[in-house]
Amino acid sequence: MADSAFFSPLSHEGILAVRGSDAGKFLQGQLTCNINYLSLEHASLGARCMVKGRMQSSFRILPEGNGYLLAMASDLLEPQLADLKKYAVFSKATLCDESAAWARFGLQGGATALQALGLEVPANAGATVRHEGLIAIAVSDGRTELWVPADQAAGVREKLAATLPEGSLNDWLLGQIRAGIGQVMGPTRELFIPQMINLQAVDGVSFKKGCYTGQEIVARMQYLGKLKRRLYRLALDQQDVPAPGAEIFSPTHGSSVGEVVIAASTGQGCELLGVLTAEAVEDGNLHLGSLQGPRLQVLSLPYELDRDREIQR
Repeated sequence: MADSAFFSPLSHEGILAVRGSDAGKFLQGQLTCNINYLSLEHASLGARCMVKGRMQSSFRILPEGNGYLLAMASDLLEPQLADLKKYAVFSKATLCDESAAWARFGLQGGATALQALGLEVPANAGATVRHEGLIAIAVSDGRTELWVPADQAAGVREKLAATLPEGSLNDWLLGQIRAGIGQVMGPTRELFIPQMINLQAVDGVSFKKGCYTGQEIVARMQYLGKLKRRLYRLALDQQDVPAPGAEIFSPTHGSSVGEVVIAASTGQGCELLGVLTAEAVEDGNLHLGSLQGPRLQVLSLPYELDRDREIQR
């Protein structure tokens, strides 16, 4: 179903809310993305890093009401909330878990369904349209996130089901993998810097915004070009879907050379995003789980890395 139109509840993520008169100022000093670029018509990807540049979470962020909402993997929400609260003590900003206040759906090829809800189809990635409390965000070609207030969720789901078949979360994640959009999950918390998952290539890092936690390391990696590991898309000829954080090995190097970021079934096998050393990818001898594990094939990503364009963000 991943190649056809469908909708799927996004049950794997929760929503962290930051609200109050200082919400924007507070987040500007904490996140990789530029809060000043956000508007009612534009959302963004982003991350929260440690001082050493490793990501505690990655997310999609948008303004809502008197603050901002960040959608991230559910098992990251509690530790991220606890960490950010320590820094918000002296700000007029409140942080809380608003997962129960929203239902979110992923739509692929959902133009007709969105129009039936009174929403125009958002165009480029990050473009956002709103109507009577509903929020639609373009996330990649033909793919849209629909954010729905909880009290409207049942009715909206009925309307979606009238025009689209319901797919699985696996179908949605397969589309994310093919779009080359990496994501921090519970097992990979504090494992990657943003460039390792190509976050800067999908407008999730701003190099013009000034200081934020981990900024020095992230900027150094971008300008000095010393990144040894980055995101690749891979195929695997097995039915079992590997978990985030599963190790990838190279017999040529005799060791682990990377980790799985996210993975999904294709029906015949699996596709995944993995963070790997460039040297190991060039050798082309990659195996999942052990030196003797199933072999991985490198596939293309739908975008090119362009350092000059990325630093203009």
